[in-house]
Amino acid sequence: MLDLAFSTEDLAHTRFAFSPAWEIVASVRVLNQPGEHALHLPWVKRATAALDQAGLDISLLRELVPVRHLPGFLAGTPSTPLPELADELADLRDVPARLVRREVDAMAVPRSPALNRFHRDPEAGLERLATLMEAYWDLVLAPDWPRIRALLEADVLHRSRLLARGGAAELFNDLTPMVRWRGGTLSVAHRHLHAAVPLDGRGLVLVPSAFVWPRVFSKTDPRWQPVLRYPPRGIATLWETGTAVAPGALAAVVGRGRALLLAELAAPASTSELARRTRLSAGAVSQHLGVLKAAGLVSGHRAGRHVLYARTRAAEVLVGGVPEVDS
Repeated sequence: MLDLAFSTEDLAHTRFAFSPAWEIVASVRVLNQPGEHALHLPWVKRATAALDQAGLDISLLRELVPVRHLPGFLAGTPSTPLPELADELADLRDVPARLVRREVDAMAVPRSPALNRFHRDPEAGLERLATLMEAYWDLVLAPDWPRIRALLEADVLHRSRLLARGGAAELFNDLTPMVRWRGGTLSVAHRHLHAAVPLDGRGLVLVPSAFVWPRVFSKTDPRWQPVLRYPPRGIATLWETGTAVAPGALAAVVGRGRALLLAELAAPASTSELARRTRLSAGAVSQHLGVLKAAGLVSGHRAGRHVLYARTRAAEVLVGGVPEVDS
């Protein structure tokens, strides 16, 4: 169990961010242990086939992502909410050599010749690593990034609404059953870590991550701002296609297409993501959402370059998500 002690200043400096570099690291971990990440098996099959076909050797990445201790320099804490991969890889190339050696020395795994070479010449090793990560991204993650990013953006929108409604306690207690907020302390259930760490005014960066599922990862090393990486809401739908079913009674009232969209909006989603899930055309989805918005059943919220749509409370009642309460 990791206990993170918050002050008022820490709460003021708590923020959300995404990290493409971290998704690379976490997805390599999935490839290393596919049996522990059954939800991602559709992606594992596609990624493995793409890597084999391209002949891309990711052995260095695999060795740097062991089961337990991950070198902190692999994916630093994001400095902005929506960092570009190129910027994160530039930061990776600038990691001091002494820090690289220290982190590799801390890895409790036998070192291969390639890892020894990386340790001897960190500057050249970081350049090779950054180039490899970029090639890996282009091959197996970039095609799915719009889908993944939409899921992450929807999660942050949901968390922001919780924070506005119920404050930090409601935000933190909704993240995952492995995280609990009690009396100014955030307790994170780690299997191999037992520590109490004051944040000392540094705050906490909350990073939703598709490939971290089903676990959470934290980093409290004083060389970086503390970070907590957790699985986003709606992760179970990430690789689904065309499985939505419109509630029959609701479809009879509002029509099958609109009922289908309301059923899919259990978590906020973009027009393109809804079209992918429901197999409706993007034009039809946009038209239906316009009607639903005019009727007060969905609301739109801009998140970066996209607009995410969410069910209103009236819609929750219609689909059975929230019971009516007499006032």
